[in-house]
Amino acid sequence: MTATTERLVLLLATIALASCAVLPTLSPATQKAAPATRGERAVAALSARTGDTLLERHLADTETVLGSPIVAGNAARILVDGPQTHAEMFIAIRAAREHINMVSYIVEGDEVGARFAEALIARRRAGVTVNLMYDSVGSMATPTEYFARLRAAGVNVCEFNPVNPARVRRGWRVNNRDHRKILVVDGHIGFAGGINVSSVYSAGSFGSGRRRAAPDEEQVPWRDTHVEIRGPAVAEMQRSFIDIWQQQRCSDLGESTRFFPKITDAGRLPVRIVTGGPERSDASHYLALLSAFTHAEQRIYITCGYFVPDPQLARALMDAAQRGVDVRLLLPSVSDFWAPLAAGRSHYAAMLAAGVKIYERKEALLHAKTAVVDGVWSTIGSTNLDFRSFVHNEEANVVVFDDKFAGELERLFHRDLKYSEEVNRDQWSRRGIGQRLQQWFARQFDYLL
Repeated sequence: MTATTERLVLLLATIALASCAVLPTLSPATQKAAPATRGERAVAALSARTGDTLLERHLADTETVLGSPIVAGNAARILVDGPQTHAEMFIAIRAAREHINMVSYIVEGDEVGARFAEALIARRRAGVTVNLMYDSVGSMATPTEYFARLRAAGVNVCEFNPVNPARVRRGWRVNNRDHRKILVVDGHIGFAGGINVSSVYSAGSFGSGRRRAAPDEEQVPWRDTHVEIRGPAVAEMQRSFIDIWQQQRCSDLGESTRFFPKITDAGRLPVRIVTGGPERSDASHYLALLSAFTHAEQRIYITCGYFVPDPQLARALMDAAQRGVDVRLLLPSVSDFWAPLAAGRSHYAAMLAAGVKIYERKEALLHAKTAVVDGVWSTIGSTNLDFRSFVHNEEANVVVFDDKFAGELERLFHRDLKYSEEVNRDQWSRRGIGQRLQQWFARQFDYLL
């Protein structure tokens, strides 16, 4: 099944079954959890200073809106595109000694999928516990034999929210999907971002070796971003995996304490894993983004594969631009489904009028979900800026507070701009009636996309 068909399945399911959920407003909690670890105490001390640095203010704002301290003592590394990300994941999997917990929205039975299967089976045969979750819609095209082989080898496999109501383990909510891409190995190293288990990521999107763009989206390289983290924050990623595994009533994981070994500091970075999903009302992933955009003082650089913002988020970006913040959106020029692209473009006129700068990435299918605010606050994850990510999907983002990490992500943003075309306000105002009608029509279904 193609990505377009998957989106159509979800669209029809939403029309048939979904009621409109309400996104939370930015009303920060005033109570914070007491610091427990040395890393937490370090961040609490930093955010409590009376200085006026951007980093301190963003730390304090995010801690307040999330209602808990940020954990310090971490290391984080940006991974660009599929080849680099998959290579690092394979290294971590092969080094596993205790357990591997992995969830991917899409697990395909293609060449890349076969390599992951071989790696997971090899570690299981070596005595490592392996737990794999995949989404029923995202992996609908994957042959059942692929997962049967993993199960036969002793891998614990769980299908998230099966489309077939005969196989559900709890209430049937076919529109709710698990869009996370998480890998945790031995509780010490974690990966998260936008990259699935699929051969569409087999080519990089930069340099002379990449595949040339073509009108058919199947022929263009996919541009995506992942992050590898080490340190205390890995436990938050692990907890996200275990919570949804248990919520879905998958196989018994046994004693949970073994998934949370004592982790020493791996670096100096304050990091927070923010999650959200239809089963939870806090929508941390939404509030963290909204807070960062609302409190931005200098610049906001966003790279997003699906941009269909709700009114509150759109207003935060436009307000930021109007108060002098340099707001830039890097968005796709092609997509695996036309409707979100058209619905996103229906917002261009208002964004451009407010002073937001918009660029469309060429020569690749942009799928990354990253943001940098004021050169100190960064996020990489699975969350798109659309209703589906904020209301219907399980999502996970890594938020990093550090100027050097943010600088690296900003350099990646500017590198993408070299392959992009800026959307000119005057030219956009002269677009044809056909484009306007298509964009207006898609906009009517923005909640469903």
